[in-house]
Amino acid sequence: MKILIDGDGCPVIDITIKIGKMFNMEVIIMCDTSHVFNKEGAKTMIFAKGADSVDFALINTVKKDDIVITQDYGLAAMAINKASYVVNQNGLIYSNDNIDRLLYNRHISKKVRKSGGRVKGPKKRSKEDNINFENTLLEICKKINS
Repeated sequence: MKILIDGDGCPVIDITIKIGKMFNMEVIIMCDTSHVFNKEGAKTMIFAKGADSVDFALINTVKKDDIVITQDYGLAAMAINKASYVVNQNGLIYSNDNIDRLLYNRHISKKVRKSGGRVKGPKKRSKEDNINFENTLLEICKKINS
């Protein structure tokens, strides 16, 4: 049982490591050469920079009882049926019930941007986002370890 982090741009690495330690779970940060992490309490796996290289490595590593942390909807879609839980940086648990809508919204936003339009970006990260993520990950780890 491991926690796998898609490390590219992930704002909750430290929170994840803290919770991993609480539950004696191995934490693995997976990143490419442009985002190298050296965090105590986590193993770092570094992959060549390239389109989705980390995503494919993570999918090839994840097992059914693992937890995946990612803000990438495409990676989340691939991981949903392989991992126990897939969670974003704000505590949203990705599922078969919400991933299609998230991918569709991403697709529409991309079409608007390609045609010269503008879409509203994500709001600034708040302390509440960290609290929501921490609470969600704690609840998941409690379920898995009970």
